[in-house]
Amino acid sequence: MAKTIVVKQIGSPIRRPAKQRATLVGLGLNKMHKTRELEDTPSVRGMVESIPHLVQIIEERG
Repeated sequence: MAKTIVVKQIGSPIRRPAKQRATLVGLGLNKMHKTRELEDTPSVRGMVESIPHLVQIIEERG
């Protein structure tokens, strides 16, 4: 089974640069407090690390 992480959006994309908003959309997040279970890959980790003020890793599975 592949490793996954659960990511939660904790910050609003309002008044943020377009690149940060696009990163949220790429992660599948668009509303406050929404969570997504994503595959734990280097690209997903990089996206999460590029916007630590907007998202939080809730849980690591697998």
